[in-house]
Amino acid sequence: MSAGTKDRILDVAERLFGERGYAATSLRAVTDAAGVNVAAVNYHFGSKEGLLRAVVDRAMRPVNEERRRLLEEFLANGGRPDVADLVEAFVRTGANLARRRDGDGSAVSRFLGRVMSEPDPGIRQLFADEVETVEGRYLEELNRALPGVPAPDVAFRYRVMVGLLALHQAGALADLAPYGVSGETAPTDADAETDRLVAAVLAVFRAP
Repeated sequence: MSAGTKDRILDVAERLFGERGYAATSLRAVTDAAGVNVAAVNYHFGSKEGLLRAVVDRAMRPVNEERRRLLEEFLANGGRPDVADLVEAFVRTGANLARRRDGDGSAVSRFLGRVMSEPDPGIRQLFADEVETVEGRYLEELNRALPGVPAPDVAFRYRVMVGLLALHQAGALADLAPYGVSGETAPTDADAETDRLVAAVLAVFRAP
């Protein structure tokens, strides 16, 4: 079976998992939308869970690689990144994920936001397994950059960062605001929204 078939299955699964959630998306729905049979999914991915792992891996690999590259640059020649460096690198690489694809990248952002907020802990753990090594290094450096903050508090603030990023990627963060009530308008500038997110997360980490 061709690589084109594999990519088509991944594209459809990414879109449907993002729109409906993993549990609510049947394998039949994926195969029908992709124009393939179940045997094609089993051949390329082994199972529905294997398909989910492949979609997560494809989405997160460039983010993981970029985060690792930036962190290694910070640490070159014995340097240590400060909190602003770490938050900027972590948040912006995730927020800019949609721009790493040709055409409309909203599907991959919506997919990642949905996966990170899935109620099934097994799904969240599957995602965590894909990012654990790189994200664990960022948490270690955040602890070093905040020696006066207890480790459990740093870990909580880290989870806040990940959660806000997930809402931002899914487009849900913008939907939470009552635009128009106080004269605020819906965001249209992606860079400006990312700047606001970075500033908000940085404020969380710098809180007493």
